[in-house]
Amino acid sequence: MSPDDDLEPTFQGVKTGFDQMNVEALSLEELKEYIAHAQEEIARAEAEIGSREALKGDADALFKS
Repeated sequence: MSPDDDLEPTFQGVKTGFDQMNVEALSLEELKEYIAHAQEEIARAEAEIGSREALKGDADALFKS
C-alpha cells in the first residue's frame, strides 16, 4: 500500500436512482411524515452542496493567487 492510496476515491459507482415509496399504502399522517422527512433530506443535501461549492471556491481562489 503506497501513501498515495489514501488519495484515491473509494466510491465505486454512481447512484442512478432511489427506491420509490409505496405511497398508496400510507395513511394521511404517514404521508405527511414522509413529506417532512423528504424535505429534511433535501435541505441536508442542499446544505452539503453549498458547503462543497464554498470549499471549491476557496480552493480556486487559493490556487489562482
